[in-house]
Amino acid sequence: MPRVLSVIATLDGSGAEKQFALLNAGLKARGWDVQAVALTRGGPYAATLKDAGVPLTVLNKSLKFDPLCLTRLRRIVKTWKPDLIHSWMFTANAYARLASAGRPVIVGERCVDRWKGGWQHAVDRRLLGRTARIVGNSRAVVDYVAAQGVPVDRLTVIPNGVEPLPPDPSYRAALLESLHLPQDAQPVVFAGRFAPQKRPEDLVWAFQLLHQANPHAVHLLIGDGPLRARCERLAERYDHAHRTRFLGHRTDARQIIANADALWLASEYEGQSNTVMEAMSAGVVPIVTNIPPNRELVTEGETGFLVDVDDPLGLSQWADRVLSDEDLRRRVGGAARERMRTEFSVDNMIDRYESLYRQTLGEAAPAETAAA
Repeated sequence: MPRVLSVIATLDGSGAEKQFALLNAGLKARGWDVQAVALTRGGPYAATLKDAGVPLTVLNKSLKFDPLCLTRLRRIVKTWKPDLIHSWMFTANAYARLASAGRPVIVGERCVDRWKGGWQHAVDRRLLGRTARIVGNSRAVVDYVAAQGVPVDRLTVIPNGVEPLPPDPSYRAALLESLHLPQDAQPVVFAGRFAPQKRPEDLVWAFQLLHQANPHAVHLLIGDGPLRARCERLAERYDHAHRTRFLGHRTDARQIIANADALWLASEYEGQSNTVMEAMSAGVVPIVTNIPPNRELVTEGETGFLVDVDDPLGLSQWADRVLSDEDLRRRVGGAARERMRTEFSVDNMIDRYESLYRQTLGEAAPAETAAA
């Protein structure tokens, strides 16, 4: 099988890193010769790669532009001679293309990266000539990249893959007990980074309205970030801290999501939310902002509910309706689970990448010739 070198900045416990690990583990199981490189550090998903038998090299990048790290990556490319390089997100995309020595590089874009400034866009434009294909995990991401001037024939959409995880009543009971919450509590969950993009304050305000309408509602927030302390203060000010739990990073985040009654997300932009997909795969109703990538997952009223950005009242109203109507939860949650199973499975994701790899290798000149 062809050799594929996969490059990412870290293996932290976030959505892109999870997809990186799932893809490479799946490719290895199907017989592909894959190696992984983390430029800066490993992380929780290093264990997934190890369990799958995927070799991992960590290059210990320490500077924003680290010549030593680039030299180490070039040495791996020269020594191992991959047929294809697949990089994930801006930093890895830049280093992989600089180190490619003429080998085809598939670049992964995972979000509508409004954070990028002029110099980042300039780097992307400069390295476009070393790019075989750019993959976005949603149509919204690909449209954003196209708007930066990338030719559409270089762009491909491959959605994330999600592993099903059914609810576990015994886990839910133990979780509520561990959080000192009553067994009849109805958890509404947020999981993600407490950052401006995610608008977590909107959720705290929405729960201020929800907990007055529904005496069983509790708010579980998973994750960390610069806005966490502010959200904790707001929960105290709104007098619902006793029904709110800020859980930080949790290794059992998927299980918490799977055993919720609803998941909500107030983001103003996303790539494709793994959290929403994981909730849907467990039959948990998503209540999310009406932005393009969410609309690719959620069909209004069928597999979840869409609310305008900056509309805490709308979030609260839909959450109250979902918590109050068990038949609605079952119907919409069941449809959400079925959509994830049929359209967004991990196997489907790996199939699409295999097809793209073979197409790219068929189009590319042999690596030694291209590098000459």
